[in-house]
Amino acid sequence: MDSESDQVAADAVGKMGRVSVPISPGVPGEVIIQIRGGSEAYTAYTQNEEALALNTRIVVVEQLSPRTLLVTSC
Repeated sequence: MDSESDQVAADAVGKMGRVSVPISPGVPGEVIIQIRGGSEAYTAYTQNEEALALNTRIVVVEQLSPRTLLVTSC
C-alpha cells in the first residue's frame, strides 16, 4: 500500500459504525463508519464468522484492503 492507503488503514482500525448490508459467515456485507470527517461505506467480513444483521453496531478490527474491513459486533 502507498502512504495514503496506510493512513486510511490506520484511521479505520478501532472505528465504530453500523451494518448497512447484512453480513453472513464467509459472505461479505457492508458497513458505514465515520472517517475523515464524513461517512464511508466499506465491504466487510466478520471476525469469527459471526452473522451480523442490518443496523448492528460494529467495531473495525483490521483493514484487509483499501475498501474491505474485518469487523466484530460491539
